[in-house]
Amino acid sequence: MRKSTSFLLGLTGAILIIAIWWVTSSNAKEIYFPPLPDILTSVWEYWLTGEGQEHLFSSLSNLAVGLTLGILAGIVVGLVVGQIRLVRTGLTPPLEFVRAIPATALIPFAMVIFGLGDSMKIFIIALGTFFPVLLNVIDGARSIPRESHDTAKSFGITGVTKQLNVVLPAVTPRAVAGITVAIPLSLVLVVTSEMTGSAQGIGYFLITAQNSFDQTGVWGVIIILGLLGMILTSIFSLIERRLLAWDRGLHGRDQL
Repeated sequence: MRKSTSFLLGLTGAILIIAIWWVTSSNAKEIYFPPLPDILTSVWEYWLTGEGQEHLFSSLSNLAVGLTLGILAGIVVGLVVGQIRLVRTGLTPPLEFVRAIPATALIPFAMVIFGLGDSMKIFIIALGTFFPVLLNVIDGARSIPRESHDTAKSFGITGVTKQLNVVLPAVTPRAVAGITVAIPLSLVLVVTSEMTGSAQGIGYFLITAQNSFDQTGVWGVIIILGLLGMILTSIFSLIERRLLAWDRGLHGRDQL
């Protein structure tokens, strides 16, 4: 299917869903299902041009720092654990223990350690996004054929040079898969980390709007989060195409 056809089909589907939402919400008399025009007006006036910009910037700043730290830590630790059997044996039990605990359940712990500021939120986001990347990188490092290690050794490629030119390219597709999972998860963690002990951010506004029965504001947050998810995923898709261009070319030649 051509890209233009896929784009037109996606655009048609989006327009159809918006039209149905517009008509059904405008004719509804339910307080929990406000009209879409009112929601869009609220999004524009509060989040995009009004006071909500401060909350939006706060959430995006924490998301950027937390997601970056989670990804970097996942890659570094994953490379070490995936290649050194002794480290893997020693760290697997504690890593599995921490991984089994939802990151949101550690918010009280994070509050005790980091207080109620941005550090606590960044820690929760980084911890939650760390494991999807970690597990994929470990799997990628362990899946490198033994022949690749032997070939690198025969050419005298060791140390950092080997990591950059042999191991890292081999695990990049798996790391990308982990990051793809981590991005939407980071949005969930941003909101939940701001719902307790916070005075700013998207999560703070959401819980405030919910408690004050501001349904238009609640739906506005839903739209903002959906737009952020689409934007972040689209940006990373462009990055992914550049990172994995060589991989697609290789598989394309294999199919020939």
